[in-house]
Amino acid sequence: MTTPSLSCCCRWTAPVSKPRDGCVVEFMARRTDKTPERPHGISYALVFRAKDGAPYVRFDNAHAVARRGERFVKISKSHDHWHRTEKDPGRPYTFMSAAQLLDDFWREVKRVMIEKGIPNDL
Repeated sequence: MTTPSLSCCCRWTAPVSKPRDGCVVEFMARRTDKTPERPHGISYALVFRAKDGAPYVRFDNAHAVARRGERFVKISKSHDHWHRTEKDPGRPYTFMSAAQLLDDFWREVKRVMIEKGIPNDL
C-alpha cells in the first residue's frame, strides 16, 4: 500500500537543488519494485552538501552498509541508511514513511548547519 507522502516523493524524478550560503540540497526519489533491499518500493537519496563538495549529510538506499554489532543484531537486507558526516561510511536507517524520512533529514541538516556555523532559518 502506498502512503500519500510516499506518492508525493515518487514524483521526484530529477534532483532538486536550492543553493543557500554556498550549500545545496538535493532530493531524488523514484518508484522501484519492492525487494528485500528496498521493501517500501522507493529508491531515494536526500543530500545536503557544500556547493562544490562532499555531502555533509546524506540519507539514501543506494548500497548496503555494515551493521555495527552484526554478530548480535538481526541482519536486515534493507539498504536504507544515512551518513552523519562527510567521512561516515553509513549507518542503518529504519525507513518508516516518506514524511518521517523528510523530518529526519531536515533535523540533521539543521544540526550540521549549526555545527558548521552556516546561517539558517530551519
